[in-house]
Amino acid sequence: MNRVRHALATTFRSLEVRNYRLYFFGQIVSITGTWMQSVGQAWLMLQLTGSAVALGTVTALQFLPILLLGPWGGVVADRFDKRRLLVLTQSTSAALAMVLGVLVATGVVEPWMVYVLALLLGTVTLVDMPARQSFVIEMVGPDHVTNAVSLNSVVVNAGRIVGPAVAGVLIATVGIAVCFFANGASYLAVIAGLVAMRQAELRRTARVQRTRGQLREGLRYAWSTRELRVPLLVMAVVGTLGFNFSVLLPLMARFAFHRGAAVYGELFSLMGVGAVAGGLVVAAKARPNGRLLAGSAVAFGVAILGAAAAPTLAAEMVVIAAVGVVSIAFISTANSILQLRSRDDMRGRVMALYAMVFLGTTPLGAPIVGFVAEHFGPRAGLALGGAATLLAGLAAAWAARAQRAREGTMEAVSPTAVPGASALAGGRGTGPTPRHLEPPPASTPDRARPPTTGPRSAIAR
Repeated sequence: MNRVRHALATTFRSLEVRNYRLYFFGQIVSITGTWMQSVGQAWLMLQLTGSAVALGTVTALQFLPILLLGPWGGVVADRFDKRRLLVLTQSTSAALAMVLGVLVATGVVEPWMVYVLALLLGTVTLVDMPARQSFVIEMVGPDHVTNAVSLNSVVVNAGRIVGPAVAGVLIATVGIAVCFFANGASYLAVIAGLVAMRQAELRRTARVQRTRGQLREGLRYAWSTRELRVPLLVMAVVGTLGFNFSVLLPLMARFAFHRGAAVYGELFSLMGVGAVAGGLVVAAKARPNGRLLAGSAVAFGVAILGAAAAPTLAAEMVVIAAVGVVSIAFISTANSILQLRSRDDMRGRVMALYAMVFLGTTPLGAPIVGFVAEHFGPRAGLALGGAATLLAGLAAAWAARAQRAREGTMEAVSPTAVPGASALAGGRGTGPTPRHLEPPPASTPDRARPPTTGPRSAIAR
C-alpha cells in the first residue's frame, strides 16, 4: 500500500501546486470540448465535400499562421504577462467555436466558412501555444516541469478518450452543431482557473523589453544550442508527416474499414487510452534526454507502420492504442527537453519554434498526406508518416551517440584526466586555468537544470 501511495504521489506531484491544480482541472473540461470540435469539424468537411484533400486543407489552414509567423508568437509570449494573455486567447477561441456552431445549426455553413474560421483559430493559436507551454514552468518551477508536461499530455489524451466518443454519438443522434457549442462552453473552465490563480505564487520571469532583433536573436539561440536544435529538427519531420491522424483516421474508418463516425470516434478514443497510459509512465519515471527522444521516435514510427498494415478493424484498434503510448512519450520528452534547456528570457521564443515545427508544419504535411491517401489509400498515408518518423528517430539516435563520443573524447583530454596536466592548468593546480584550456561552459544553466526525479496541443492533428 505504501508503495502504491508513493507511486501515485510521484506521478501526480505537480498537483500539489494550487495554481497548477486549477489549470489542470480546467484543462480537463476544455480539452474534452476541443476534441469534440476536432472530430465534428473533420466529419463536417467530409459531409460538405467528400474529399480527403479538402479535409487536409482545412487542417492545414488551421496551422498555417504558426508556420508563417510562429516565432513572432514567441516574441509576444516573452513580452507580456502569460496568464492575462491566455485569458484573452482562450476567450477568443470560445467565440470562434460558438460562431461555427451557429453556422452549422442554421444550415448556412459552406466549406469556405470552415476554412476562414480554421484560419482565425490558427491565428489565435499562434500566440496561445507558446504562452501556454512556457506558462507551465511559471506555475510549477523547473523541478516539476517534466512531470507537469507529462500530466498535461495525460489531460489532452484523456480528453481524446471522452471527446471523440461523445462527439461520435452526438453526430449520429442530434447533429454536428452541438460539438461546437460544447467546445465553446468548455473554455469557461480554463478561463475561470486562470482568473482564480494566486498571482503571488507564480514564478514569473522578467518580461523581455521590446527591442530590435528579438526574433533573429531567438532563432540564432535555438540553432546554436545543440540540445535545442536536435529535438526541433526531429519534431519538424515527425510533425510534418507523422502527426496527421485527424486527416487519416476518418479516412481509415470510412474507406479502409467501411464504417462511420462512431468507429472514427472509437479509434481516436483508443489512441487516447494508450496516450494516457504512456503519459502516466513518463510522469512517474522518465528523465528527458537524447536517448529517450530517439528511442520514442523510433518506437512511434514502428507503431504507425503497424497501424498502416493492420488487416482488420480489431487489429487496428490494438495497434492504434500502442501508437498513443509511444506518441506521448515522444511529445513529452521533446517538450521537456526544450523547456529545461532554454534560458528564461528565451523560453517563449523556443516554445514558439516548437509550436511551429509541431503544429505549423501541418500546412505542409496535411495536404501531402491527404493527396497520398486519396490516390493510394489511407494506409499509404500512414505508411509515409511511419517511415519518416522512423528515419528521424534513427537520425536522432546517431546524433546522440556522436555527442556522447565527443564528450568522451573531451573528458579523456581534459586536465583532470591527463597526468601532469595540473601543471598546465596553473602550476600545482592552485592557480587559474588559462582560457584556452578551460572546458566549454555547460549548455544547461543551473536555473533550468533537469529535475532530479507540451498538447500535443489541445488542437488535434
